[in-house]
Amino acid sequence: MDEAARMPRDPAAPTSIAQTWPTTAAVPPFGIAVAIGLLCGVAGCLRLPALPPAWTLVVLLSLGLAAWWRLRRVRWLGAALVGLGLAGLHAAYALSVQLPPDWEQREVRVAGRVVQLPEHQDRRTTFSFRVDGGADHPTELQGRLLQLAWYDDFDGTPTGRDRLHAGQRWEFSVRLRAPRGLRNPGRFDSEKHALADRLTARGHVREPYGAVLVGPARGVDAWRERMSGRIAGAVPSAASRFVRALALGDTRGLSDDDWLVLRANGLTHLIAISGFHVGLVAGFAALLASAVWWLLPALGRRWPRPVAMAVAGLAGALGYAAVSGFALPTVRTVLMVAVVAGVRASRRSTSMFEALALAAIAILLFDPLAILGAGFWLSFFGVAWLLWCLPDTGRRPVRDLVSAQGVATVGLLPLGVALFGEASLAGPPANLVAVPWWSLVVVPLSLLGTLLDALQPGWGDWAWRLAAWCFELSWPLFERFSDSGLALWWLPEPRWFALPLAMLGAFWLLLPRGLPGRPLALMLWLPLLWPDRNLPSHGEAELQVLDVGQGMSILVRTAGHALLYDMGPATPGYDAGARVVLPALRAAGVRRLDRAVASHGDSDHAGGFGAVVAAIPVGLAEAPDGAPVEGTQPCVAGTGWEWDGVAFRYLHPTPHFPYLGNEASCVLRVSTPHGSALLTGDIGKVIERGLVRRADEDRADAIRAEVVLVAHHGSGSASDPMFVAATGARHAFVSNGHGNRFGHPRADVVSRWEDAGASVLTTAEGGALSVRLVPGGPRVETRRAAHPRLWDAARRAAQAPAAAPAGLSYRPE
Repeated sequence: MDEAARMPRDPAAPTSIAQTWPTTAAVPPFGIAVAIGLLCGVAGCLRLPALPPAWTLVVLLSLGLAAWWRLRRVRWLGAALVGLGLAGLHAAYALSVQLPPDWEQREVRVAGRVVQLPEHQDRRTTFSFRVDGGADHPTELQGRLLQLAWYDDFDGTPTGRDRLHAGQRWEFSVRLRAPRGLRNPGRFDSEKHALADRLTARGHVREPYGAVLVGPARGVDAWRERMSGRIAGAVPSAASRFVRALALGDTRGLSDDDWLVLRANGLTHLIAISGFHVGLVAGFAALLASAVWWLLPALGRRWPRPVAMAVAGLAGALGYAAVSGFALPTVRTVLMVAVVAGVRASRRSTSMFEALALAAIAILLFDPLAILGAGFWLSFFGVAWLLWCLPDTGRRPVRDLVSAQGVATVGLLPLGVALFGEASLAGPPANLVAVPWWSLVVVPLSLLGTLLDALQPGWGDWAWRLAAWCFELSWPLFERFSDSGLALWWLPEPRWFALPLAMLGAFWLLLPRGLPGRPLALMLWLPLLWPDRNLPSHGEAELQVLDVGQGMSILVRTAGHALLYDMGPATPGYDAGARVVLPALRAAGVRRLDRAVASHGDSDHAGGFGAVVAAIPVGLAEAPDGAPVEGTQPCVAGTGWEWDGVAFRYLHPTPHFPYLGNEASCVLRVSTPHGSALLTGDIGKVIERGLVRRADEDRADAIRAEVVLVAHHGSGSASDPMFVAATGARHAFVSNGHGNRFGHPRADVVSRWEDAGASVLTTAEGGALSVRLVPGGPRVETRRAAHPRLWDAARRAAQAPAAAPAGLSYRPE
């Protein structure tokens, strides 16, 4: 008999595996499995095309809580149900506070306070406004958050917007609209972020001269703006804009070129106050407390040093989050720090993975809509990758830094590509320089200056200047990186399965070195890094009418060529060419335009021309003769060309036709063996009848087309009945802005096309409109139908708002 058999048996010990199963199989109530289940439930709910009824969500939440508490083996399932119900209720509330349809374009006088920092731009100021009352007592808006714009007059006359500052209380008349955004491939989804921010409406100050300042600037935001002004006055160099961003989260001074350099180097996560900086401040505060306890050992008798470090770290994180205005990324990090501090203060043994899971649970329960932001995914996955791959760090700082950067690059590349459609090849070397230099030198100096100046104005000037000087030492390097071939790598929009495969590939690549076949993991990245561009076949064509608001931009692709017809509008502070058209081109994998056609010189059609031709090589640029569009050749009726079995031909303007604005628009016909499309610009009825007359003289089918872009956005000055009948269109597309002041498209114009047998689709309702001219007839798809979101269903359930009455002052938001 062996030694174990001779030992006396504990009566309380289990006698079989079955007796140990309930204990060993029990899932910890706040462990990793529960965090994953909760995350899956939240993500699954927000991916639904429509929200279930509220009572269903309440039932799911109740069942989930019961299962989470009582069913120890399947707590993860209970957490998933909790996530599903809780996220649905939060989303339902966020949708319920959005502007009702009958409030669209209504003018109302409101009172409230300016929150966050107002952004002063050329001829306009944009700001967030929390309503707390008003002369008209709009109870529906009480306590709601608005995003407003304050414009100068149309002639550029200032209207007093320079008097607007953070923390002030104002009363003014505003015209509002629901937070509806544009829907395009590769486009920043403003509707998603409006939901996450619980935004009620966007709008503009209706009568700036009647605005009344009713309360002085006060609060944290007012202090931040004053401190930002002090930094600008104390630091004469241009680097002061970066010191303000690093110290206060004030990125208003950064230009588009600055952001391009930062994105090209993968440094946007460092330049503004983010979770990384909050964690850094918390760490410094904890180290400071540790040093104090080391110098004064007697303090440890009353309060253990680990507890003091935890409390100090949390206090530092809270203070820095307040300085940044409690932005959502900082709030999430404060919650994470609070969880870690609580674990340390309780002196319970907890692994870093368990602490990370507990932080994720806290954030998801506090705000399940946080997953709509990219920061949530990048922060948690970044920490998780580092914890898994680098468990024993701290012995070799330089090697650990390089290893951490390599793990972050491989592990977060799939997420970065999926979330932003871009990757920076310069990111790894740039971060090796920026992370230690900015985080350990520039940021502490910036914060030290802020602290000193808060104690006594003027004391922090030297620290701010030194921070700016240190920053300027590194910035030229990153500018050179951005100008090199290591700059941004734009990637086409992938399919839904590309990200899971790429994450699996990253996991495979980061497995221990001895595992064979690791290079094969790169094959799993191909759907993400080299996606199918879904190009038309020979003899086919694809037209994509982008959702640019009240304007026009159409991408035409054949098997091997690309043409852009119009580039969208440009107004002070907004350029659709840069914000909509370029991201859509990159999402489609278009790296070069063979032709760019500005139908005419109006700003709603050619406004984005400069941004597009500056960013993408263009083979030939065309516009009507005499149009105010630089660097173009004239488009003339009768000229044409052929690409990949697809014929292109201009039908207007005729030779020697004078430039008459809308009436001189380039009219382009795209013909394939499977059908044709007609792009009409802004021509009116006179030109349309002329096209019909010339077609009768030439050949009867010269203007026939299965797909027609309705002229002048559906205005009553176009769509002549003779022209509508002559085209024989099956599909009529309208490029228009939601709730535009012109009332486009007019109801009688829509009826005219529908009576002629065409189905009418608008970008305002469907987002980007796509049609393929293929065998069997045109295939039409709208962006909103192809990529449904639960907020789309909620909007469809509400009554559609009426178009704004004619004559209202139009301000593009």
